[in-house]
Amino acid sequence: MDRPLEKLRSALFVPGDRPERFAKALASGADVVIVDLEDAVHASAKAQAREHLRAFLDAHSEAGVWVRVNMAGHLEHNDDLELCRHPGVLGILLPKAESVEQVVNAAAIGKPLLPIIESAPGLAALAEIARVPGVQRLTFGGLDLCLDLGMSAGSEAAARLLDQVRYELLLHTRLAGLAAPLDTVFPDIADLDGLSRFARDARDAGFAGMLCIHPRQVLGVHQALAPTREQLDWAQKIVGAARGNGAFQLDGQMVDAPVIERARRLLALHD
Repeated sequence: MDRPLEKLRSALFVPGDRPERFAKALASGADVVIVDLEDAVHASAKAQAREHLRAFLDAHSEAGVWVRVNMAGHLEHNDDLELCRHPGVLGILLPKAESVEQVVNAAAIGKPLLPIIESAPGLAALAEIARVPGVQRLTFGGLDLCLDLGMSAGSEAAARLLDQVRYELLLHTRLAGLAAPLDTVFPDIADLDGLSRFARDARDAGFAGMLCIHPRQVLGVHQALAPTREQLDWAQKIVGAARGNGAFQLDGQMVDAPVIERARRLLALHD
């Protein structure tokens, strides 16, 4: 749980009303475990889910989790935020973030905050949301965003439009000086090959990692995000040849400052 923020690769959801799964999720190898008080919990079980989490954290002082609270304006929202003051809660995910005011209110708890962009108003306010003090990084909910915008989730057309959303998150992440964003969930739990392709695309697009919905996805994400042996050999060769040089040629390829920096980042990611 103390993995450096820039190397956060996997964030695993676990339903807040399934306390028997909390320890299993923490043992999954995920970099962050998110106890979900929102979509995964029926309205009638939300108060009990908070009590389950409070009791677990009280009994396991070494545990640390993030919490996805209910959206701003929901009847349970303020109670969820109050629970997040518990020292075992390391951060907050704010779903359906749509305004600076909502984000400021959640950030006032004093925990690192990840706003989840899931609607047209959220996209429209993204530049301002990213600059709210306390926001650590950005993410988005692809399924909810498709629903809000009238797109067919899983279609090639929707995928093209969601790539534009990813670009917006990357742009405002850079402008606001945030940690790299997390990609949305990959909903097909059984399709591990598809998950690997999805995670590699996220890596190549500049995302730190992704949200996960099942423990079996964690290892696949980590493996897909890791540099290959060939990439590491290339990076070591570049960094070794760069000592004392400016721009130069290596194996017939032009090497200059951006190439050298990319090689250094690959080695840092591996470390």
